[in-house]
Amino acid sequence: MWYGYYYPSGWPMLLGGFLFFGSVIALIVWAVHRLTDRSDGGTYHAKTPLDHLKGRYARGEITKDEFEQIKRDLLS
Repeated sequence: MWYGYYYPSGWPMLLGGFLFFGSVIALIVWAVHRLTDRSDGGTYHAKTPLDHLKGRYARGEITKDEFEQIKRDLLS
């Protein structure tokens, strides 16, 4: 029927199809997950200056005295 031309079939073709379509599906799932990921529980919360200050203190960038002074400045 193919007159001497090779037409690939059998398990190599099946395996290639599974790998191709599996990778396409995995890419779609990853993209949807990446676009809809909300690591903060699904709510948007804008960080206030006090939140940034707490983060700096937690990371050890400022001392407790500096934290208290800046906090007083922010809240006054």
